[in-house]
Order: sequence, then C-alpha cells, then structure tokens
Amino acid sequence: MIILLTNDDGIYAEGIQVLGETLSQNKNVDLYIVAPDHERSATGHAITMHRPLRAEEVKFPHNPALKGWSVNGTPSDCVKLAIEYLLPQKPDLVVSGINQGENLGTDVLYSGTVSAALEAMILGVPALAVSLATQKNPDYRFTANFLRCFLNVLGSHHLPEKTLLNINVPGKNHRDIAGIAITRLGLRLYRNAFEKRVDPRGKDYYWLAGKAVDEASPEEKDTDIAAVNNSYISVTPLHFDLTNYPLIEKLQEIKWKA
Repeated sequence: MIILLTNDDGIYAEGIQVLGETLSQNKNVDLYIVAPDHERSATGHAITMHRPLRAEEVKFPHNPALKGWSVNGTPSDCVKLAIEYLLPQKPDLVVSGINQGENLGTDVLYSGTVSAALEAMILGVPALAVSLATQKNPDYRFTANFLRCFLNVLGSHHLPEKTLLNINVPGKNHRDIAGIAITRLGLRLYRNAFEKRVDPRGKDYYWLAGKAVDEASPEEKDTDIAAVNNSYISVTPLHFDLTNYPLIEKLQEIKWKA
C-alpha cells in the first residue's frame, strides 16, 4: 500500500514527523512525505500559479529510508505535485496531518489540512485529514497510533469515490477518550474576529483573532463540534459537491428572462 503524507504545518512539524515514524513501522506500507517547506495554515485550497515550485529532497533521522520532499508551495500544491510528478506511481491513500489544532465545522473551508485531502480526492485518491484538537502541549503519539489502527480497519472497507474523512481527535489523555463518533459538519463562527491595533508610526492595522462560537442547539449532538466537545473522536465524511440540490427544482420552475 502506497501512502502519501502531507500537512499544512510544514514538513518539519512534529505532527507529520510522529505520524511518519508510526506508519513507517507497517511493513506493508510504502510511505512518502511531500509537505510545505514552512507553515501554510489557513491557506484553504490555494494553488501556486505565478512563480515556480521547487521540491527539495529531505532526509528523516528516524527513518533514513523514508522518501520525502519539501515544497515551497501550499498543501494543495504538494499533493498535486506529488501525485502528478514526484511519486513513482499514484498512491493508494493520502493522509494530511497530524494538524496542531482542530478542523471542525465551517473551518474546513479555510483549512490547508483539509484542502490537501480534498486535492487528493479531486485527483481520484482516497484521503484522510487528521487533526489533534489542542494548541497546548500536543501529544501526537496517541493520534498516530489510533490512525495506524484505524487504517487497519479501513483497509477491509472501501471509501466511496470522491469522498474524504475528516478526523478530529480530542486533545485529552487517551483514557478520557469516550469513543468514535461518525458526524456531520457543525457551524463555527468567531466573535470579535479582528483586533484593531496601532503600529509604531500611528497607523491602524488589524490582526485576525477572535473566539470560536459554535452555533448549535443542545439537541444537535451529531456534529463534529459536539463530538469533540464530548471527548469523542469525530469522523466526518466530506465531498466537494456544494450544490444545493433541493433548490434546483424550485429555480427551474421560475420563468427567467435573459
């Protein structure tokens, strides 16, 4: 099985390093890493068009035999370049992560982690986006070991085409994990999204900040946000079709004038 690892935290981030070390222990896995040369968080599905991409080979101390490249582009660039040029053949699976911090609800639209998996899906490769829902003292070992077991189970099942799984692991001690929940996306907004500041020359500028506000009623227990808040590992199937199908028929009934 050929697995491509990528992320948006950069190729030297601890999350992808631990994941690479863990998955490379599987003898039936042929592992490659292609990731940005530095952090590219919140880049969404951006691709590079107006400057050349460069891919530099990288050696990993924990596994000198592991093949890797750092790319001066976005997470989506990395996946596209890896699948279409760098890898000797098309991978069987792309895993994006382990991201530091959750990717829940509508935040997936901004996430470089999820977008990398989305690019794989567009290119016809099944994909997982994996995030650890904490920013403080992240311990990636449990998430990496969980993913290794998850892949063993997933291997006997086939994901539908054009689908990815977005996985969020609560940043808790593994003894406090309540289980696995199959979820849908919730709605996440931010209060006071921008902070106004003044630079040394007296000019105003704005810093993106804000506090997450999860828009959900207590009855909505099937969302990824609710699952992680209740100590469950959230697994959400996603696809790129944003069509509002119920509205198509209504719009077709209107007598439009050109």
